[in-house]
Amino acid sequence: MSNRIYIFDTTLRDGEQVPGSQLNTIEKIEIARQLEKLGVDII
Repeated sequence: MSNRIYIFDTTLRDGEQVPGSQLNTIEKIEIARQLEKLGVDII
């Protein structure tokens, strides 16, 4: 049994569902890069 905890972030998916919120491609890439720096396992 693994004791590892995986972090699954849904910011990009769920953020697109918020009324009035619209991220452009550059913003999405920047968010993904920052999540990667934080060590998020699944983006």
